[in-house]
Amino acid sequence: MGPIHGKHSSLTTHNLLHLCSMELYIKNMVCNRCIMVVKQVFEKEGLHPLHVKLGEVELDKAPDSNLLGNIRTNLEALGFEVLDDQKSKTIEQIRTTIIKLIHAGELDDNHKFSVLLSEALNKDYSYLSKLFSEVEGVTIEKYVILQRIERVKELLAYGELSLSEITFQLGYSSVAHLSAQFKKVTGFTPSEFRKLKDHNRKPLDNV
Repeated sequence: MGPIHGKHSSLTTHNLLHLCSMELYIKNMVCNRCIMVVKQVFEKEGLHPLHVKLGEVELDKAPDSNLLGNIRTNLEALGFEVLDDQKSKTIEQIRTTIIKLIHAGELDDNHKFSVLLSEALNKDYSYLSKLFSEVEGVTIEKYVILQRIERVKELLAYGELSLSEITFQLGYSSVAHLSAQFKKVTGFTPSEFRKLKDHNRKPLDNV
């Protein structure tokens, strides 16, 4: 009993909490606002998550079935979903990891996102790629392109950065490459899209 007691006595409070904690994977969390909204759902039920990040909530203990049912219902009403099976969890991890890498400017034309994704999820990329294609009906490579273009659209709509600055921030090799990819996906050039957004933008006092 001595060695066992000694081993357990060396655990810190943080480690003990981690051993008892529960991770929930949440579908459709794509931004910082989503993190705030999901956190509020748990707090309204009297739960205070240890961590809330894109696609994931860590609790210090598992909620009972009734409480978890309430959380599921409230999240679904807001467009989110608690994932149960491991494949769905992995798919959501792939999505949220790609979005985080794009927003952090860590995906670019010169880096192998396959390596970054594999390291982030600690899984072989060939497995991740096959699973994603089977479940989502689109390759990870295509999904990355679509998400990068969505981020370009956001930055164009904000109107705070030039196209050259957006190109640099999102890791495109050139403005020409960004423009060609943007036109292929959206049907507009970046400048046409920006003008369209400017024309549709309402004054703040009319919003």
